[in-house]
Amino acid sequence: MAKKLSKNLQASKAQFDKKQVLPLLDAIELAKKVSFAKFDESLDIAIKLNLDTRKSDQQLRGAIVLPHGTGKSVKVLVATDDVTAKKQAVEAGADYVYTAAELPEVLNQDKYDFDVIVADPKMMLVLGKYGKKLGPKGLMPNPKTGTVTTTPAVAVTELKKGKANYRADKGGIIHASVGKKSMDSNALKENAETLINTIKRLKPAAVKGTYVLNITVATTMGPSVKVKID
Repeated sequence: MAKKLSKNLQASKAQFDKKQVLPLLDAIELAKKVSFAKFDESLDIAIKLNLDTRKSDQQLRGAIVLPHGTGKSVKVLVATDDVTAKKQAVEAGADYVYTAAELPEVLNQDKYDFDVIVADPKMMLVLGKYGKKLGPKGLMPNPKTGTVTTTPAVAVTELKKGKANYRADKGGIIHASVGKKSMDSNALKENAETLINTIKRLKPAAVKGTYVLNITVATTMGPSVKVKID
């Protein structure tokens, strides 16, 4: 299978000049055109920033609601002991709602049937015990992404609408999905612009010189296409 995928990727790359830099919409359309997977891939964006993430004042992490959603459904687990918050979370569309007493049985399972955990701050005492298990899966709630909150119903509503997380890695690169390949290209463009503009607005004061160094878009399995930086 690996060799087949490698050949497909090579064939995709051969369809365009990988050195060309295109306007965002054109880059998205080309990325969709040269994709070869038979499933509905995600359309991902990578933003290379002039950041030294070893320094606390140059770390970027957060979440935004994409105007056209992510194109995929998200199963949300809410952790709270508050009776009113539990009711509101269910009304907002939470797939699961558990109390502190119920969480251990759920978290001790080998497989999880949810994508995100939204927790009341008080619940972090329980969730913290499972950090080594939840962390690697990207499931540990965090205030910066809005998943540790006193208003879990609001977080559930945003996640169901299409909330995307972003975080600069050690190399200063932000990777994020801005939708599905099957979505309209203009909708994907608006989603990508929302993320790009957010990142630009959050430029750390300590950063000097050029901030955004490089932007590329690609489908999950496809080759990267360079985007012209405005």
